[in-house]
Amino acid sequence: NALILIIILGIGGSFHCGYHITGLSSPSPYIQRFINSSWYDRYEEPPPPQTITMIWSLIVSMYAVGGVFGAVSVKFVSGMLGRKKAMIFNSFIAIVAAGFMLTSKGAKSYEMIIVARILYGYSAGLGQSTHLMYLGEISPRKLRGIVTLTSATFASLGKLSGQVFGLSQILGREELWNIVLCVPAFFSVVQVIVLPFLPEAPRYLFIEKGDDKACKKALQSLWGQGDYKEEMDEMLAEQAAIESAPPKSPLQLLRDRTVRWQLITMSTIYCCNQLSGMSAISTFSFDIFLEAGIPRDKIRYITVGLGVSEIITSISCGLLIERTGRRPLFWGGYAVMSASWVLFTVTLNLMDSSYWVPYIAASLIISFIIFFCGGPAGATAALNSEIFVQSDRLAAFVLMGIQRWLMFAVLGLVFPFLINALNSYCFVLFACVCLLGCLYTFFLLPETKGKTMLEISEEFKAITVCGKSSLEEKKVETKL
Repeated sequence: NALILIIILGIGGSFHCGYHITGLSSPSPYIQRFINSSWYDRYEEPPPPQTITMIWSLIVSMYAVGGVFGAVSVKFVSGMLGRKKAMIFNSFIAIVAAGFMLTSKGAKSYEMIIVARILYGYSAGLGQSTHLMYLGEISPRKLRGIVTLTSATFASLGKLSGQVFGLSQILGREELWNIVLCVPAFFSVVQVIVLPFLPEAPRYLFIEKGDDKACKKALQSLWGQGDYKEEMDEMLAEQAAIESAPPKSPLQLLRDRTVRWQLITMSTIYCCNQLSGMSAISTFSFDIFLEAGIPRDKIRYITVGLGVSEIITSISCGLLIERTGRRPLFWGGYAVMSASWVLFTVTLNLMDSSYWVPYIAASLIISFIIFFCGGPAGATAALNSEIFVQSDRLAAFVLMGIQRWLMFAVLGLVFPFLINALNSYCFVLFACVCLLGCLYTFFLLPETKGKTMLEISEEFKAITVCGKSSLEEKKVETKL
């Protein structure tokens, strides 16, 4: 049952986010032609070029705007409905969005595409955070890293699916552009049908609903017969801690000094992940490989190869994470990623020296993706579910979701100008960000493998900078 639940959550959760990141690149010229023809049918004159560009920019960017609203609503929807019903609700949103996208072509309405992209973004923002939260709350401590890592694996599978379905041999043709953007809705339908028969998150049932019998029944349904005393005791200790500190709003969490290092850590890691260059590769892979000198007709197949590399590496990371721990995956991954970008910049400047240099550049991009997916991307999913106790987790997911989607939107707007202004040297900026991530996780990030959430919280409080930590208390001396 646990395996079935992980798969069902994956195809209705982070899979959608990955698919819509890469799925728009293939039909983009067809959608722009559709905007042009719809405008002409409506106004009987061709639209100005800047109007097409503006409408196309809205179609691209509204996905991130919807993602921000989805991330903001995580606390409200997941708290009110519970994890399972929140995922089902999210699937209905994705199905409605697909309805708008599918009928936009017949209605000759580019406005419907914009509405569909907003709803897709909302579904991705809400679904990705709820998916990760659900995974963290169904997994026993010893399997928490492997289980939460499946979120990154399904996101990689979504990216690959977007690239594969966009091939001209499958759905990447002009008459099918609206269908290729509706493929994930099929998986949402499967989730709506199957998920009601699977258990709710045990940690949610015990800590937030106070139903220990339902919690134990859910654990046994998921992982087999057993008393699960260790897991129940951990939840009991966490529940006692929550009773003394009730759930916080995002603003209250920002003001809470006891979770300062958790917030700084996750904010730094999300910032480094988004600005490491991986988002740019996913969204602008065609431009990057064109800049590297790869022939146009070969680029699409290289990007499919990148998607396959992501999935294989994410699965490999799942096998490693409980053996190596989280810290080595972070600092080691960032170190190799930084070196890859430096070498990539060098090869771009030597591009004309030999015919094989562009392929060296492509292999460096592949190595970057392998170490990103096998390091920071996979470990982030595990760390995010481990470092916040139940009373702080919803608010933390809201804050991290807002940051992730805002940075995704900013990078999408800024990167085309960066690559035009700096040419090959724009990748040096990515190398610097990766180096920052390596140094931060090496010197400041505590290891979380095999620890309870309360133990992890104490580890973060004990972080010292300039000889001071948040555990230190002021001592008052009196003279006799």
